[in-house]
Amino acid sequence: MDLYKMSMWQTFLAGGPVMWPILLCSVWGVAIIIEKFLYLRKIKICTHDFLVKIFDKMKRHDIKEALLICDNVKSPISNILKAGILKYDRPRQQIIEAIEDASLYEIPRTERNLSALATIAHISPLLGLLGTVTGMVRCFQTIQAKSSSFHPVSPGDLAGGIWEALLTTVAGLVVAIPMFVAYNYLVNRVNSFILEMERASTELVNFLTE
Repeated sequence: MDLYKMSMWQTFLAGGPVMWPILLCSVWGVAIIIEKFLYLRKIKICTHDFLVKIFDKMKRHDIKEALLICDNVKSPISNILKAGILKYDRPRQQIIEAIEDASLYEIPRTERNLSALATIAHISPLLGLLGTVTGMVRCFQTIQAKSSSFHPVSPGDLAGGIWEALLTTVAGLVVAIPMFVAYNYLVNRVNSFILEMERASTELVNFLTE
């Protein structure tokens, strides 16, 4: 059977039962990647322009307007800065503590599902290895059955198990490689965003305690 002439469904079935969890991992991983891309795009703001607006209102002692600006911007940065603005008349340490408390809630939301994506990237090749083992077990079972009945073992008798062993390995790697790439990219994006939050928070604290 020519692999390049087989349909995707035929190839999938030839890989045996381990192909199902690999397929599940791929669907789950793609869903996480899409969700994270949309989320990061949604919360991305121009921090410099946002801070300029906030500081302009604060210089005029218009705290309500500054808080309203934060409410209108749907981003973790605005939520963290809002926590600091609410403590604008408190000592520096209390402002920092308020920002840190808000960060404890916002940062995990930003990092959500990244660990799941890393898990998928790690277990996909292991599932492929599991399929390789089960395929080889199937081959040896065929050899044992043929030997006990005194029938010669032909290459065709072993082909099914070998197909299963190789296809699951390929499938596991096909899923794992893009998941690793996407995970590293998203981690870098999230880390850059967290660093941006920290810089904005520092600027706000310095501004309020000048």
